[in-house]
Amino acid sequence: MNAYSASAFTAPAGFAPGFAPGPLGEVRIAPPVKRVQLVTVRQVALLTAKQRVLWVALGFLFVAALALLRVGIVGLGGRALAATPFDEALLPPRGEIVDRNGAPLARAFPAYSLWFNPDALGEGEPALIKPASQVARELKAIFPDLDARKLAAQLTAGKGVYLRKRVLPEEANKVLRIGELALEMPEEIDRHYPQGPMGAHILGYVGADGHGRIGMEQVLDERLRDRGQLTKPAELSVDLRVQGALEDELARGMRLVNAVGAAGIILDVDTGEVLALASLPSFDPNRISDANVGYMFNRVTNQVYELGSTFKPLTVAAGIDAGTIRDMGRRYNANPFPIGGFTIKDSHPLGASLNTPEMLIHSSNVVTAHMVREMGADRLRKVMADLGMNERPHIELPAKGFPLWAKGEWPLLRGMTVGYGHGIAVTPLHLASAYAAMVNGGIWRPATMHKLAPGEAPRGRRVFKASTSARMRQLLRTITLYGTGRNADAPGYRVGGKTGSAEKPGAGGYRKTSLVSTFAAAFPMDRPRYVVIAMLDEPKGTLASSYQRTAAWNAAPIVGRLVPRVGPMLGVLPDDNRDVDISDLVALIPAAQKKTAAGAE
Repeated sequence: MNAYSASAFTAPAGFAPGFAPGPLGEVRIAPPVKRVQLVTVRQVALLTAKQRVLWVALGFLFVAALALLRVGIVGLGGRALAATPFDEALLPPRGEIVDRNGAPLARAFPAYSLWFNPDALGEGEPALIKPASQVARELKAIFPDLDARKLAAQLTAGKGVYLRKRVLPEEANKVLRIGELALEMPEEIDRHYPQGPMGAHILGYVGADGHGRIGMEQVLDERLRDRGQLTKPAELSVDLRVQGALEDELARGMRLVNAVGAAGIILDVDTGEVLALASLPSFDPNRISDANVGYMFNRVTNQVYELGSTFKPLTVAAGIDAGTIRDMGRRYNANPFPIGGFTIKDSHPLGASLNTPEMLIHSSNVVTAHMVREMGADRLRKVMADLGMNERPHIELPAKGFPLWAKGEWPLLRGMTVGYGHGIAVTPLHLASAYAAMVNGGIWRPATMHKLAPGEAPRGRRVFKASTSARMRQLLRTITLYGTGRNADAPGYRVGGKTGSAEKPGAGGYRKTSLVSTFAAAFPMDRPRYVVIAMLDEPKGTLASSYQRTAAWNAAPIVGRLVPRVGPMLGVLPDDNRDVDISDLVALIPAAQKKTAAGAE
């Protein structure tokens, strides 16, 4: 045993309380007192708290380091935040199209679509939980215009397909409540046309690949997708108000005579700007489907027609320029005559002879043929070529038809028939540009869909003498006052123009029961500013047209209603105290003399 007893031990100086020597001088720790225990617990708690604070601080530092690293990576990649301004981040993926006054024609905005994904539940698994017919009925309850049978067929075909484009947020919520995972609602950038079908053939549409189709959407595709130009809308020459009036009157004209189609254009005679262009039936670019693909064909720029007697004023202008038509009072034989196994005649007898104003007023094929005989077919051919009748129409729209144009030298018979609008087929746009040249002083210019600034109009090329153009303005005015164009006259607007009714070609020759009726006009004739073309495809004789099918009874009235609507929009106000001076022609027109005598009574 140890010789020493713990109870007898006295702590040396400097020993702390609680210590005692152990066996063989070993120091043992005595149990601590209560106060020392408290101090130790407090120290442990403080240490734990400091450790927690340290870990939190280290966490913040780690997150900050990651953020700095991300910024550095972005900066090194050339995509620093400062390089993408906030306003640029809000730009749409495609630029806006507006009319000449800034009215929106086409815009891009976020929208939902309804997509059917047959593999939503996995390959080999049923696409739907509910029967397809039930899902189709529930979808039709949300979208009443959808066909439930077609929907059911699409849902059972096992192929991914768009069931609907342009779904509103509230509609999307209803679709989600159906509870079918296969009905997906992807958010996409949608192209919206606020005016619906109006101007559809001008604008075209944007395909699923994001590229423009058929109209100015196609022409301006690169510019509309250029990030540097998204803030500046693309301005067209079209006036939305005028466009609406043109489409409305053409549609009305179609309904009145049960025509299968219609076409119309309003053109600035001095610049070539298209103020309105319409092809009916039309389509809605907001709802592209197989049903309306056939309506995308543009009758104004892509379809060629024999436009009949609307060519006669052009022939007269060519004769005046050539010097073969000098005296307006000279009388031409109006009796039918044979040539090349063919007999040229009028639709009905017009008398033994006619002068130039009478020829245009009554629309004589026979007298026109005599004028071409004297002028020569080659001379007429050159004038028609100068008017662009031998090539596709000049305009930015991609759909442009090639005229029916006889190559090489024209024999006399060909020149005669072309002189009154047969044996040559062109678009209504060809005719509009030719009439603009005929009344604007003689300068032909290409048509354009772009809004031009003052002084931007192309110089064009001279086709007619200025004096010839002045004479033609007089002659066109006499047609609407005393001739076949009377139904186109709009009081105060000084309209001048010419009718044209031509049989459509078919198998085995011309179809006498199918006509193309056209009225080509300009106003105001004392200072022409606009050309108006109204054309009806296969009009029928109805009560509204006094059971007549010719242009005098169906196309001319369209212009007569249209001009008073669009004139004030275009800055042309009615004025009964102004008109082109036709005093030197009145004495040559028996109908004018009778009208003057009746007025005097």
